[in-house]
Amino acid sequence: MHIRADAVILSVRAHGEHGAIVRGFTRLHGVQPGYVRGGHARRLRPVLQPANAIRGEWRARTDEQLPVLTAELIHSRAPLHAEPLPAAALEWLTALTAATLPEGQPYPQLYDALGAVLDAIAAAPSARGWAGSIARYELLLLAELGFGLDLSACVATGATDDLAFVSPKSGGAVARAAAAGYEARLFPLPPFLTGGGAADSGEEALAALAITGYFLARDVLTDRRREILAARERLVARVNRAVA
Repeated sequence: MHIRADAVILSVRAHGEHGAIVRGFTRLHGVQPGYVRGGHARRLRPVLQPANAIRGEWRARTDEQLPVLTAELIHSRAPLHAEPLPAAALEWLTALTAATLPEGQPYPQLYDALGAVLDAIAAAPSARGWAGSIARYELLLLAELGFGLDLSACVATGATDDLAFVSPKSGGAVARAAAAGYEARLFPLPPFLTGGGAADSGEEALAALAITGYFLARDVLTDRRREILAARERLVARVNRAVA
């Protein structure tokens, strides 16, 4: 096995006295784990930070072996870990991706989307600029894993106009007229999720995160993977405070 590719670091775990097992997300080879010799050395600690972009080289004699990984830093997002709100976003995005994607399967759209969201977090001064992008990433991840929401037409009538809610049962959109009398049982559907563009407000972004969070918890983050939802709760709480 020999892979050379750019990657986003998803997780770093100590292994032995000096080494680390690093999981990187590549565009064409999916999630790839590797053992980094001296991964806890002072020289490598700034490189091996979740959300950093690296050029990685994975080598192993057989496909069954854990490859040895050498990493060259391309772009550091380490300074964001010192700011509570961006740090919470980076923690959640990398943990979610690491916990849900099977190793070795390519997800090029997800790879591109993750890079775009991380760049938005680095560029925007507040969560108003990127919180909606996290919800879009979560929607894409749900779809890639086979749990996509159908927001293109009303699940009850087939109508494509005035889609205002999402059914927590079906994951389908519901038109305003079809939802009459049942609004309290449905999720409000932020217009940016169907119309494109960014969220118009922090409230819209939070409404979108409520939808994706529900379906992630119900369909994807079950059993031991449910533990990472604590990272999402921290993020949503900080976004709430930021947009209040």
